[in-house]
Amino acid sequence: MNNTLVEKTSNLLSELPEEDLNLVYELVKKLVRSWDPDFTKLTPEEKERVDRSDEEMKAGIYYTEDEVWD
Repeated sequence: MNNTLVEKTSNLLSELPEEDLNLVYELVKKLVRSWDPDFTKLTPEEKERVDRSDEEMKAGIYYTEDEVWD
């Protein structure tokens, strides 16, 4: 994810009046849902974690439920 772009966007949004900010929020929500209506797509960071977990599992590295939630 491009953190600089996220920061710039956040800074711009913080300047908006609340009413306009709500409109922007609804627009972004609509765009995200159009892109992924079931919220099932992975972000690049999520994909990296999943891929790393797959590699660990194939290498015989497993975690207990307690380790996962800690």
